[in-house]
Formats: sequence, C-alpha cells, structure tokens
Amino acid sequence: MTGIITNDDGIDAPGLAALTQAIDQPALIIAPQTHHSGCGHQVTTSGPITLEKRSNPDPQGTMILASYGIGGTPVDCVRVALQHLCPSLTWVLSGINAGGNLGSDIYVSGTVAAVREAALHHIPGIAISQYHRRDYPVDWSRSTRWAQQVIKYLWAQPLPPQGFWNVNLPHLPPEAPDPAIVQCPLSKKPLPISYRQEEAGLVYRGDYHHRDREPGSDVDTCFQGNIAVTQIQL
Repeated sequence: MTGIITNDDGIDAPGLAALTQAIDQPALIIAPQTHHSGCGHQVTTSGPITLEKRSNPDPQGTMILASYGIGGTPVDCVRVALQHLCPSLTWVLSGINAGGNLGSDIYVSGTVAAVREAALHHIPGIAISQYHRRDYPVDWSRSTRWAQQVIKYLWAQPLPPQGFWNVNLPHLPPEAPDPAIVQCPLSKKPLPISYRQEEAGLVYRGDYHHRDREPGSDVDTCFQGNIAVTQIQL
C-alpha cells in the first residue's frame, strides 16, 4: 500500500512535517510549492504544472519514498500523483493544516479538497487540521502524536465508497491531557460574517472563535477540547 501526503499550506509548512512523522506506511510527499490555503477544489487547466523533486526528508527511513513540490493546488497534487507519480495510489493524507477546517470550512479548504478529489477516484483519505486559538503557539510534536492516534483509529473504521474523513485537532494548554477522539456530524451553521470599511474597500473581519457551536457538531466537539472526527460522503 502506497499513499501520498499533501496539504494546502505548502511543502515547507510545519504541519506537513508533523504529519509526515505520524505515518507508518510507505508514502510520497506530493504537495504544493507555495501556500494555497482557502483555494477549495481549484484545479490548474490553463497552463503548465511544474514538478520539483525535493531531497528526501527521511533518507535513512523507509516511510517517505520521495518528495515532490507541485506548481499547483492540492487537488492538482492528487491528480498528478494518480497520472504520473503514484498510479498505484491507495490512500491520501492531507494536512496538518494550520487552523481549523470545521463545518462550512470544508467548502473552501484546500486541505479537505485533496481528500475529496481522492474520494472521487474511490481512494480513501483523511484531512487533518489543527485548530489554533492564537493565544499560545501550536506544539507540532503534540499534533504529530494525536494525528498518529487518530490515523490508526480511522484506518480500522469502515468507510463507504467515495467517503472520506475530516479531522480537527483541538488547541489545548500545554499541561492538558491528550484529548478523546469523538465522531460527530458536520456543523451546518454559517461562519460569522462581518466587514470593516477601509479606503480600499470592505475587509472581512468574521470572528472564527465565536462561531455558532451547534451542540454535538464538529465545531462544538473541537471547541470543547476533543478531536473532532467527521465522516463525509460525496
């Protein structure tokens, strides 16, 4: 079984390095060369997509087979993998995104779009995001440990055809114990919408941390300090 690791924050993002350390199966890193956060399911069809082979971040290990930076989006990464770099692709991991992808976020998230594209091809995948409260930094080593736990848990769970998993890790104080893994539905509430008038125009200023928590939803679960796991079906 060979998979790929991708993201939307770019191949040099700390979250991708954290996810790489969480796997225990052979994989290729195939990730965007640059930041593509919020690109959704965007694809490149009107110009060339560059491929840059990187030095292997794990040359002494057996898990990372090769590493490629792609001049395109997360969905481009999955498509290029299937057609050129890893035609025997059997799974996709995307993340760890720097910031939550909860509820309606999944429609704009490039992190989630990568595994949605995989699901279109009947390939299972997990999108993993690290919610960030901004009042203290993210401990990526802890994110790696939690990702390792949730990946092991989810690979043992049944997944219907063209389904995928969306995972959000909570942002807990350094002294907090490890969170529980909770399966929960996707929130259907919209994000708060607010704009600030500036000379150049309107600037979005919605408050992510005060969004509607909809009891029992992925937003509520993650904000309570648990790992929110949602199964999504195309």
